[in-house]
Amino acid sequence: MGTLTVTAKGQVTLRRDLLQHLGVQPGEKVAVEKLPGGRIEVKATRPAGKISDAFGFLKREGGPTLSIEEINEIAADGWAGKR
Repeated sequence: MGTLTVTAKGQVTLRRDLLQHLGVQPGEKVAVEKLPGGRIEVKATRPAGKISDAFGFLKREGGPTLSIEEINEIAADGWAGKR
């Protein structure tokens, strides 16, 4: 466990290794929650998206279009070890 220094403005800077541990990049945000006993919890915030953001994610230009039945058959074959 390391220590951080509080500046005259009441700010602290998280070290690079801590930011990497959180998976935070420059410009991204972290959430801070006050806990009992004078403790805090720092978490990386993740942008909340909509389900529609995932539509077309796997689509490839010129690739085949599969029906739900074809997708289910491929999935069943995969689970059965018939790759």
